Amino acid sequence: MKHHLLILLLLASACSKQNTYIPTLDDVLTENPQLQRVLDHCKDDSLKYRAAVFLIENLPFHSTRDASSMDAQLKLYELHGTGRYTPQQVLDSVTKTYGRLNPRELKQKSDVNISPEYLIENIDWAFKVWREQPWGKQIPFNLFCEYILPYRVGDERLMSWRKKVYEQYNPLLDSVRKLPQSEDPLFVSKALFDSLRKEPVYFTGLFEPSPHIGPKVVEWHSGSCKELTDLLLYVYRAVGLPCAKDIMLMRGNRNAPHSWNAMFDSKGNFYYFTLLDNMTAPGNPDAYWDPKGKVYRETFTLNRQMVEALDTPPEKLPATFRYPCMEDVTAAYAGKQNHTVSIDNGNIYPPAKEGELLYLCSSCKMDWIPLAWCKVHHGKAVFTNVEGLMAFRLASFEGDSLRMRSDPFILDRPTGDIRFLSPQQKQVSITVFHKFPLYLDGVSGRMIGGVFEGSNDSRFRHTDTLYVVKDRPMRLITTVYSGNKKTYRFVRYRGKDGSHCNVAEIAFFDENGQPLQGHVIGTPGGASDHDYTQAVDGDPYTAFDYPNANGGWVGLDLKTPHIVHSIVYSPRNRDDYIRRGDHYELFYCDKSWKSAGVQTATSDSLTFRVPAETLLYLKNHSRGQDERIFEYRDGIQIFW
Repeated sequence: MKHHLLILLLLASACSKQNTYIPTLDDVLTENPQLQRVLDHCKDDSLKYRAAVFLIENLPFHSTRDASSMDAQLKLYELHGTGRYTPQQVLDSVTKTYGRLNPRELKQKSDVNISPEYLIENIDWAFKVWREQPWGKQIPFNLFCEYILPYRVGDERLMSWRKKVYEQYNPLLDSVRKLPQSEDPLFVSKALFDSLRKEPVYFTGLFEPSPHIGPKVVEWHSGSCKELTDLLLYVYRAVGLPCAKDIMLMRGNRNAPHSWNAMFDSKGNFYYFTLLDNMTAPGNPDAYWDPKGKVYRETFTLNRQMVEALDTPPEKLPATFRYPCMEDVTAAYAGKQNHTVSIDNGNIYPPAKEGELLYLCSSCKMDWIPLAWCKVHHGKAVFTNVEGLMAFRLASFEGDSLRMRSDPFILDRPTGDIRFLSPQQKQVSITVFHKFPLYLDGVSGRMIGGVFEGSNDSRFRHTDTLYVVKDRPMRLITTVYSGNKKTYRFVRYRGKDGSHCNVAEIAFFDENGQPLQGHVIGTPGGASDHDYTQAVDGDPYTAFDYPNANGGWVGLDLKTPHIVHSIVYSPRNRDDYIRRGDHYELFYCDKSWKSAGVQTATSDSLTFRVPAETLLYLKNHSRGQDERIFEYRDGIQIFW
């Protein structure tokens, strides 16, 4: 039966004046006559009937992706949700016992074939909470349909969830229901978030992408932003509070999509929130700092306006835009930094034809992902509602893949100015120290504010400052000079408050460049693989991680006083710096990616010659996944 509707849609599309046929309620009922029972169940309640029509009309645009190997994937999140194991331990154990999810086994089952009983149960429970909760009377019907009523949050296996989640979380709101503000859905949404954010969550981005894991995430509290966003959708909707999922199809500065939640007031104004980022209260959307490019809100209903504007057969579109159940909310998130991107045919190759579809794309490693579309008019591709601080390219969709149609360009966030990265004939020499933006590693910046000190008192009651780390280390091994001619028996590195004294390696040298040797001293405590001795073991990939945020230090008792002429240090890191012995290849973008050469690192830096003013990408062929596009300007790697 599931193939019949597809044939019906193809035949209807061929006979239609429009390029995309949107199935009607009658089409769905023809394919699955049992769904008439849902309408009959709701016929005496006008709002329930409208809600049933809303769901049934949009069934063709939703489905389950499933496979027998999906059980192994679910086991990952269940085991990780116990909080007893690291993500890597979970992955190793589950893979050994159950195997891994095989994406090729995933089969799609259309929701057109959904059980009428399942749909009826969902509708009845959604209406029960909407009508019983004191805040329900302030939630408009359209908001209810889109952000409370839906029976699914993605492509998960379908199972009953509303009653169980309601009974688990509705008691959290007992005290709120007694307050005069209990009729305000925003007030209640904030109160619920204040409770939920205090529950433990077990974040990991290690597990491979898969279909949504379903309502079990409410038990497990485990996963990436995708799963934790789903968790809030289930809980909020179960207790009758509207909640949406907002998404970046690709993050502006990382190689992954991203999602979070939105809560609403009675007028439909929204505020973003997430269980991540240590967020304590929902925020105005224009305060969300991440570079976004485009932001969409997932909806249950098909964006018919977008489909009609595209007016293109689905098979000739990227998957994201074939049957888009989403709306553009970029303007709210960009605020005053919302821009229109206009690219004329002089920067498009070959020049675009009138009415041709072009896509605004952002980077995912060496690939490009479509974020938005436009039709070319009067020799210009114009994209509205775009936020900057990221790199884009234009592309067309030909056959089943993207064809790049412009050089990369940077959209300035404050001004909206566009700057193309077009390779020049002039060759320049560049020196690179890392392959991924260091500010995203979460640890290398912890050395900023750290202090190297010398003393002749074993308790460091009287110290002299030898050097203060003022900037994030841009390379794995940094050498600095103290400028101090005094002699000291005791030397140390003292981490700034809040840093857990994170440091991977320290060493001290005399005026002849000889390393100063001594007995290792420091603040004890913590796991043996992260104690203070790790900072003087000669390995920049082990690190000191003091269990307390403040007060940690590590150093040497030199036995006799010495002049400290220079200091060498390495920050705690995620192995994104250049690693000696690894094999690297630098690529530059000249319409396509071209190699600037392959090198084996002999130190913590690599030097290449490349065309000036081009986009670059450093690939480590030996290990690792984290790599990101960058440009080289004024002797610095600038990542996008």
